[in-house]
Amino acid sequence: MSRTFKGGVHPKENKDKTATLPIEELMAPEIMIYPLKAHIGAMNSPLVKLHDTVLVGQLIGDTSATMTVPTHSSVSGEVIAIEPREASNGSTIMSIVIKNDFKYTELKSAIKIPRKDKTKLTLNNIIKIARDAGLSGMGGAAFPTAVKISSISATELDYLIINGAECEPYITADHRAMVEYPKPIISGIKLLAQALHPTKIILAIEDNKEDAIMSMKDAASGTDIEVRGLKTKYPQGGEKQLIKVLTGREVPPGKLPSDVHCAVFNVDTCASLHRAITHKMPVIKRVVTVSGGGMKEPKNLLVRIGTPVSHLIEYCGGVTDDTTKIVLGGPMMGFAGANDEMPVTKSTSAVLALTKSEYKEITYGNCIHCGRCVNSCPMRIMPMFVDLYATTGDFDSCEKYNIVDCIECGCCSYVCPARLPLISIMRYAKSKVLDNIKAREAK
Repeated sequence: MSRTFKGGVHPKENKDKTATLPIEELMAPEIMIYPLKAHIGAMNSPLVKLHDTVLVGQLIGDTSATMTVPTHSSVSGEVIAIEPREASNGSTIMSIVIKNDFKYTELKSAIKIPRKDKTKLTLNNIIKIARDAGLSGMGGAAFPTAVKISSISATELDYLIINGAECEPYITADHRAMVEYPKPIISGIKLLAQALHPTKIILAIEDNKEDAIMSMKDAASGTDIEVRGLKTKYPQGGEKQLIKVLTGREVPPGKLPSDVHCAVFNVDTCASLHRAITHKMPVIKRVVTVSGGGMKEPKNLLVRIGTPVSHLIEYCGGVTDDTTKIVLGGPMMGFAGANDEMPVTKSTSAVLALTKSEYKEITYGNCIHCGRCVNSCPMRIMPMFVDLYATTGDFDSCEKYNIVDCIECGCCSYVCPARLPLISIMRYAKSKVLDNIKAREAK
C-alpha cells in the first residue's frame, strides 16, 4: 500500500522525457573545475600547486577538520589554476582547475582497503573508506557520509532507511540507477547495515517508479531489505518525512533522525560506497539528469565530477531560444546559475533548461494571510510569520518558529497566491538564525 505524510504539494512531475532513457557515459572535456568546498562543512586546502601533474583518483584538497569531504581529481592532467570560481549556489569558492590530458591515468589503489572480505569490514573500516573516498550525500544535501555513519554508530538503530523516493520534478537519476544497477545499491546497503546493525532495513521508492520498485525487489530477494512503495508527493524524499511515513516516528524540532533511532541514506550514496570498496577509487562520477522544456535532447548522463555544465548542455544538443533559466538540481530546491561554466559536484542530480512557460518571471504581491503556506509545509513551520519577522530583522522570533527545521523544499513558494519569494526568505532567515546560534555557542 502506498503511504504518504501530512502537507506537501503535487507539482507536475515532468519526468516522462527521461524516465525510460538509459544512462549514457559522458566523456570529460579539456577543462575540469574542482571546488574545494562542495559539501556541508569546512573548506579544503589545496594539496597541489600550479603545473603539478595529477592522476585520476588523486587527493587534491583536504583539511584536518572532521566535518569535511576531501576533493579528488576525476581526470589525469595538469593543474592550470587555483582560483575562485562560481559555484552552483551563487557563491564564489576557491577551486582547482585541471587541464585534462585525456589519458585517464589512474592512481593505483587510490583508496587503501583492508585485505579482508568486505563482509568482514568493521565500523571503523567503513567510516575510513567513506572518508577517504570523499563520499557525501548524493541526494543533494552533501553531508559528509563518514561523519554521518560515525554519529549514528553511537545510537541503537531501529531503522535504516534508504531513500529512493526522488520526489523532485524532472529528475530521474536515482530512478535509472535503481533500474540499471540495483546490485551495487544492495551491496552498499548491506555495508551500511554491517556498520550500523539496524533492527530493520527499508528501501523506500515513490510509486511512480514501478520498474525501479520491481528491479530493487528482485535485487533484494533473499536479503532482509524490505522495499516499500510510497505515494507520489513532494517532498516525499525529505528524511524526516520518510521517517514519519515509514515508522510513525516524528523527529522533534531541532533534533536529528538518530534521536528517534533512525538513519536515512540515498540510494546512490549506497552504490558509491560499494564502488569505493570494489574499485579502490574515490567518488569521481555521478548520474545527472539533463532535462527541461528548453533542453533539445534530454538525457541521463554518467558524468565525471568537475565537468562544466556547458559540456553537458552541448552534448544534449544545446537549448532552445525560449530557455529562461539554467537550474542545477530540481526546480523546487535547485539553484539558478548565473552562467553555464559551474561544475558538476557530487550533489548535482540534474541540470535543467527551463523555458518561459516553465519558469515565469514573477511580480510579487502582498501576503493575504490565506494560510496555504502553512498547510503545505511538511515541517509544520509557519512561513508567513517567518516572512514577517525576517523582513523586520527579528531573527529571535524566526528561531522560535523553528526556522532551523526548514528543509528548504519550496512548497511555501509553490502554493503562495501572492507569489512571495518565501523559499528565499526562509533560506535567508535560516542562515541568520544559524549564525546567531553559532555566536551564542562560541561565547
